Amino acid sequence: MIKWEEQPDYIKQRTWYIMPVMNPDGYVYSRKVNRMWRKNRARIPGSKCFGVDLNRNFNIGWKGRGSSTDPCSDIYRGASAGSELETKAVVNFLLRRKHNLEAYLTFHSYGQAIVYPWAYKAAKVKDSALLQRVGQTAVQRILSKTKSVYNSGVTYQLLSVAGGGSDDWTRAACDVKYV
Repeated sequence: MIKWEEQPDYIKQRTWYIMPVMNPDGYVYSRKVNRMWRKNRARIPGSKCFGVDLNRNFNIGWKGRGSSTDPCSDIYRGASAGSELETKAVVNFLLRRKHNLEAYLTFHSYGQAIVYPWAYKAAKVKDSALLQRVGQTAVQRILSKTKSVYNSGVTYQLLSVAGGGSDDWTRAACDVKYV
């Protein structure tokens, strides 16, 4: 662990908000029952299945490609955009701080990739060249420290088109440059 006192001023002079887990119920379920579980554990009225994929539940490209209306699907987007308590909590937290946010990082359990918007549409953000440089720097540092190979790129190109993601929403709704 790196000591806080040893960090440069540009790190120490920032306020850092860290949310260790956005989906605590889903996380516990994935640790105890189904390691590949990705949804929350919400009951779905009229269905025998549980859970909403929270990274398909934000109000950006919500009805678009890369999500499902089937509650039994791993990529079920929910009954409406922002329908889940977890999504509402994150949205409210970020909106209250949107004027002070410089960056938003989200970590997922799948893949070794550093991605940036957009995911909900096949388009790049206007400053994608800058984000690619930042991503490539991170990829190189990860490789030098851990020998793990990562890729960096626009989400829709590196992974797939998928609407409803927290990163796309944060970029659009909070005008955060570094996502």
